[in-house]
Amino acid sequence: MYIPGRPKKLLAKKLLAVFILIPLVEMFLLIKIGQELGVWATLILVIGLGALGFFLVKKQGLYVFHKVQSELAGGRLPADTLLDGALVLVGGLLLITPGVLTAGIGLIFMFPSARHSFRQVLKVWLANQLKAGKWQFHFK
Repeated sequence: MYIPGRPKKLLAKKLLAVFILIPLVEMFLLIKIGQELGVWATLILVIGLGALGFFLVKKQGLYVFHKVQSELAGGRLPADTLLDGALVLVGGLLLITPGVLTAGIGLIFMFPSARHSFRQVLKVWLANQLKAGKWQFHFK
């Protein structure tokens, strides 16, 4: 049975849970790491992960950008490369977010071999969304 507005409410509840759960897990991890390594070492770790994130996002972002240009110049549609770009963007956002959990997940997205696996999962998910009619594209 279809209930109008229900999918949006469900999505809102899931997002709320994520936005509450992730910071709580991050705080727990930072407290535990701080207890083991000390405050200064933990602070250096968080700042270092952020700096590493900026470096990797710049490097991988430029790589993806040049690859898109190359594929377009060769007359090929850069679909996989654009998905890589989206994953680099998400990884970069996670890396600059203070915390070790989000930085760890973001770091995974910076490696091309890991992005390949996520890209395959994303392609299957997108295909299923399109087949189910949940997404529509209108071209002019």
